[in-house]
Amino acid sequence: MANQEHYRQRLVAAALELNLELGMEQADTLLAYMAQLQRWNRTYNLTALREPDQMLVQHLFDSLSVVVPLTEILDKNTVLNPCIVDVGSGAGLPGVVLAVLRPHWQVHCIDAVEKKMAFVRQMAAVLRLSNLHAVHARIEALPPFNADIIVSRAFASLLDFATLAGQHVDARGQLAAMKGREPHDEVVTLEQQTEWRVRQIQPLLVPELNAQRCLVWLSRQGNP
Repeated sequence: MANQEHYRQRLVAAALELNLELGMEQADTLLAYMAQLQRWNRTYNLTALREPDQMLVQHLFDSLSVVVPLTEILDKNTVLNPCIVDVGSGAGLPGVVLAVLRPHWQVHCIDAVEKKMAFVRQMAAVLRLSNLHAVHARIEALPPFNADIIVSRAFASLLDFATLAGQHVDARGQLAAMKGREPHDEVVTLEQQTEWRVRQIQPLLVPELNAQRCLVWLSRQGNP
């Protein structure tokens, strides 16, 4: 990939801004993933973004923005061997990024589009991520994962997310929906129609991106 050093410097700066420890090996793995995404995208149309600058910010930085919030929740609940499920993962976002940054997390990427999961499967092999797993299926058709956190990035409305993915969360687990602006209408619909409640709407900083982002945390009614 052209400008490799330029992208590496921006990646390291973004991690610093997000209070993330990013080793050089991890940075290179993320850039290798981005390069593979570009290459596959020419044939398989995995993402609408074509330019590496866009991919760096809107895919990698956006995914990096949730690493610390997810880590803090897991640490607070003293989860030792976390099971994370990325629903509607597409080309592995944020799942691949989470697997790179947190090797002790078991990350399962789920998507109904076979070519996207074939790509993630290939990334697990090429990038040597033994903790990254790709499943081609609809989330509602799978047996329960008992996940500690289920994350989604632009997957569906909060209502659909909770309805389809909620069964896969451990009794003490949570759903985390990556969103743009705070989805007030979606929150009202969710809480009217399900047992899920919005525990927190956490603003997210995405380096180099001039747009609103937030992480909506959901837990079952009665859970802390």
